[in-house]
Amino acid sequence: MNAPIIRTRTTVRAADLRDVHEVARLDAWVMAQDNGLPFHRPKWLLAIEAGTGQEAHCLIAERGGTIVALLPFHLVHSPLFGRALVSSAFAVGGGILSTSAKATQMLAQEICTLADRWSCPTVELRGGSLPGGSWIEKRDSHANFLKPLQSDDEAELLAIPRKQRAEVRKGLENGLTVVTGRSAQDLDQQYAIYAESVRNLGTPVYPRALMASVLDAFGDDADILTVRDGERPVASVFSLYHKGVVMPYWGGGLWDARRLRANDVMYYALMNHARRRGCTHFDFGRSKTESGAYFFKKNWGFEPEPMAYAVQTADGQEPRDINPNSPKYRAQIALWQKLPLPVANILGPWIAKGLG
Repeated sequence: MNAPIIRTRTTVRAADLRDVHEVARLDAWVMAQDNGLPFHRPKWLLAIEAGTGQEAHCLIAERGGTIVALLPFHLVHSPLFGRALVSSAFAVGGGILSTSAKATQMLAQEICTLADRWSCPTVELRGGSLPGGSWIEKRDSHANFLKPLQSDDEAELLAIPRKQRAEVRKGLENGLTVVTGRSAQDLDQQYAIYAESVRNLGTPVYPRALMASVLDAFGDDADILTVRDGERPVASVFSLYHKGVVMPYWGGGLWDARRLRANDVMYYALMNHARRRGCTHFDFGRSKTESGAYFFKKNWGFEPEPMAYAVQTADGQEPRDINPNSPKYRAQIALWQKLPLPVANILGPWIAKGLG
C-alpha cells in the first residue's frame, strides 16, 4: 500500500526585522537567489527607515519552515504625494523575490490586504515576480543597463564606443585625480555635489541621512568615488557592490564637470576600480525610456533592458505620480532650478523623503 502524500502548506507572515537571527536568515536567502538585489536585503530596508523615517516591512512565504518567497517594502507617507506601500522605497528594483508562483500570488494578496488596512491607496512593485491579474503592469517606461567589465584598463577604454571614448580621453588629459573612500569627508563632498546636481535638474535632493545610513549599513559593499580638479571635488558617485556587480547609484557633477569631462572620467574610473575589487559587471541602473540619461548610457555601449513594474490601486483611484518627467511638474521643476542652493538643500530633503 502506498504511503499517503503529505502536502506541505505555504504560509505567509510578517518578518521580524528587529530580530537579528531572522534578519540574518532573510539576508542569506536573498544572497542565495540569482535574482536577489541589494534592495531585497533587510539592511536596505532598515537603512531607508533610519535615513528617511519611512517604515520598513517584509513579508515572507514559507513552506515547511523554508523560505520560498519574500516581499520587502516600505510604508511611504508624504503630505504632498500621499501614502503608498513601495517595494522597495528609494530603490530601482525590488518587488517579490520568489521561487514559487503560488507564493507570489499569496504575497501580492497579503500586501494588498495591508494596503487597505493601513489606508494606502497605492502599492508599487519595482520589478521582481509580477502577480498579474488586476495589477497594472508597466513594461516600457524604464530600462536598465548592464554589461560585463573588461580584463584591464585599456580594454575597458577600448570597449567604450568611439565618440564616448573620445570624451573620456579628453577628460583624462585634464589632469583630474580620482579618490575613493567611505569617510565622513567623502560623504560630505559627494552629497554637496549631488545636491547641486539634482537642483540643477530641478528635483529635490534626498536627505544626507539616507546616504549615511546606506553607507553604514552596507559597509565595504558601498563606497564613494570622487573626481577632483586640483583640490576641488567636481564629480562624485556613491556606489553599491552586490555579488560581483557594481551599481553607481547616487552620482552627479558640478556645472564645470561638463567642461572638464569629469563625469566621463568618473564612470571610467569606477569601472576600473570595481574590476580591481573583483567585480565582473557594471550596472548603470535604470533610466526613463528615451530620456537624456537613457541615451547617455547607450552612448557608453550599454543596451537597454526593459524593466517591468506593477501597481495596484484602490478602486477608482489613480496611481500616485512621482515621475519628475511628468508634464504636471514642468512648472515646479523650472522654479526649483532657480532656487538658491542653500534654500533647495533645506526644502529638498523634506520633500524627497516622501517620494520613496
